[in-house]
Amino acid sequence: MGSIRKQILLNRYKTPEKIYTVKKEDILQIKGFNEILAENIICKENKENLEKQIEFLQKENVKIITIEDTEYPEILKTIYDYPVSIFVKGNEKMLNMPAIGIVGCRESSSYGEKVAQYFAYHLAKRNINIISGLAKGIDSQSHIGAIKAKGRTIGVIGSGLDIVYPKENQYLYDKIIEENGAIISEYPLGVKPIKMNFPARNRIISGMSKGIIVIEAKKKSGTLITVDFALEQGRNVYVVPGNIDEVNSVGTNDLIKQGAQMVTTYKDIEI
Repeated sequence: MGSIRKQILLNRYKTPEKIYTVKKEDILQIKGFNEILAENIICKENKENLEKQIEFLQKENVKIITIEDTEYPEILKTIYDYPVSIFVKGNEKMLNMPAIGIVGCRESSSYGEKVAQYFAYHLAKRNINIISGLAKGIDSQSHIGAIKAKGRTIGVIGSGLDIVYPKENQYLYDKIIEENGAIISEYPLGVKPIKMNFPARNRIISGMSKGIIVIEAKKKSGTLITVDFALEQGRNVYVVPGNIDEVNSVGTNDLIKQGAQMVTTYKDIEI
């Protein structure tokens, strides 16, 4: 069930506890809810799964922060499809500090990786949180740049916090937490990193940021989904130009043609 339907249920029944006791016929009266959703909501196994989830969270040292908690990022509340709760591992106190998102290609070039580290390093040095998706390529280099600056970084992932994807980023995952950063997700523990989770994850990266920096994007790139979210959310979009001969630069250079703000130094970023 997506974030909008969760919002509808909470607005109607006020607390999660009441949702667990609602009758099927009541759910079917709500616009957008069908037989399958209603059956899933009233399923008796929910309570058993909930208890297991709480035990799992305690074991993994993961916190749940809801829309009603003071730790919930205020800036994230302003987006249309905000998550009603997020799971956090690490430093939840940083969630309300000023942040910039950095996104780009997984198959990044050495140029793109160098640029990602440059922007992340210098912004982190100025107490700006660096938010990215803990993926290969530009995401990883952005987190690394912030860590090198002894700054703070947040990884937003498309799975439960007990599943690291890609697996080779386990060290980076652990390093972010060790360096007083945080890993967050809207998905409960045990949820696998399926394809549909990543576009949803991208709206949180832009939603928690005052702006995003795009470094390398192909013509048809998942990175451009994050740009769309950022524009819908009223966030600034900054784009680093690339070599006109490189496939990784087609998407970024097109964004500049369309009016996105070109940046060549961290001083160009408004925060």
